[in-house]
Amino acid sequence: MEGTRTLAQMTFLFLPFVRNLALAIVVIIVGLVVIKWVTGKFKTYIEKSPLDNTLKPFSISLVNATLKVLLAVSIIKIIGIDTTSFVAILAAAGFAVGLAFQGSLANFAGGVLLLTIRPFKVGDYIETSGYGGTVEAIQILYTELITVDNKVIYIPNGNLANTSIVNYSVKDTRRVDFKFTAGYNDDQDKVISLLEEIMDNHAQIFKEPKPFVRMSEHADSALVFTVRVWTKAEDYWTVYFDIIETVKRKFDEEGISIPYPQMDVHFNQ
Repeated sequence: MEGTRTLAQMTFLFLPFVRNLALAIVVIIVGLVVIKWVTGKFKTYIEKSPLDNTLKPFSISLVNATLKVLLAVSIIKIIGIDTTSFVAILAAAGFAVGLAFQGSLANFAGGVLLLTIRPFKVGDYIETSGYGGTVEAIQILYTELITVDNKVIYIPNGNLANTSIVNYSVKDTRRVDFKFTAGYNDDQDKVISLLEEIMDNHAQIFKEPKPFVRMSEHADSALVFTVRVWTKAEDYWTVYFDIIETVKRKFDEEGISIPYPQMDVHFNQ
């Protein structure tokens, strides 16, 4: 009789816990499905909205993370854990947790800082931390870059917020710099006149500011001519390759030598 009473008491004590545990498991499963559905709907809505493309991936990531945190808190309450005690435990373990997640917290803070300061936006071509590519998305913890050969680079937002960033897409215009060489026996006035003619005849080179063409150096085996022209940012590479090819062809036609080795041509992405 005593044993039966004890078993009944234990069943009475554990039944609520088992019931709550079963309910918690159901809530976890249903909650994750609902979060996935809500996030999907929010993503569809946000992608059609006029919101800046730079903010869209971050907003989606933030909503998803917030919903999962709320789900975790709900599960804790369902199981019957005292939230006050739970907070106290977290506070006591805060130092250890902070050390473990300081990188993630720094990346989250870095993402918020990047979206506030806006050194770049989705679609910009940037160089940073030794990498270069087009910004695909700014997520809650990292930024995605797509390289020119279609590789995806994930850079932590904390790193981006604390390093130098070169943004090639901010300005509508770019300056293209060249250095060409000619022999000491070539007519320097003829070289300058020919280079000016080439720059003036290129449709994508601006007339204002006027192209700059001057002799800039007496090298050991050649005269060095510096050329600087302005064009639209999207026409940078077209102008660069056109001028390189045209100068070689025109120099050959006019009998102007190009001493070896050719001087370095300075250019940026």
